[in-house]
Amino acid sequence: MTHRNAPLTVEGRRRLIERCQSRPIAHVAAEMGISRQCASKWVNRYRKYGDLGLQDRSSAPHHHPAATAAGLVAEIEAMRRTRKWSASRITFELRTDGIVIARRTVTKILRNLGLHRRRFIDPNGETNRKPQVIIAKRPGQMVDVDIKEVGKIPDCVGWRAHGRGSDKAKRSQQRKTKNKQARIGYTYLHPRSTATQGWRTPRPATTKPQQQPSIS
Repeated sequence: MTHRNAPLTVEGRRRLIERCQSRPIAHVAAEMGISRQCASKWVNRYRKYGDLGLQDRSSAPHHHPAATAAGLVAEIEAMRRTRKWSASRITFELRTDGIVIARRTVTKILRNLGLHRRRFIDPNGETNRKPQVIIAKRPGQMVDVDIKEVGKIPDCVGWRAHGRGSDKAKRSQQRKTKNKQARIGYTYLHPRSTATQGWRTPRPATTKPQQQPSIS
């Protein structure tokens, strides 16, 4: 792709070739604001390949000495299609067989193959995942703490709702001064018991001034 500051586009290269038919390359290059080497490059490509030589070429190297072997890529693809393993699992299995490869490399290979998403494996686009109910086997096996942050809104609200100097705003300010609270702040609702879902029935939540739960 030609970048936005490139002096020559495909059409500009054609104009360069037309001007170089009857004029020196150096003069045309100076006129178009490019170097003589750049102009000579496009003229030589046109002479060798024709109009196809004026198109942009890929910047990828022709040889990849450190590229992953084709057999290993095929093995990774087979693991992904048949067993639907993730990149981490495939990396672990290959290292178990004595093949050392980075997980990022496996991820890149799956992306190039178009298999980096679970829904890309099956033709119908299903995710191949089934939701399952998590059931605790014993008390304390699973602990689910859901802390809810609730703002402390005073009864009289404040001046933003009733205006500065109003009676309700004054009462709200007096209440804050009396309780020595610079800011209303937040209160945090902590569940009293939600350990092992399905084992116990959760009890009503309790309010605490701090956010971090206390494990007892």
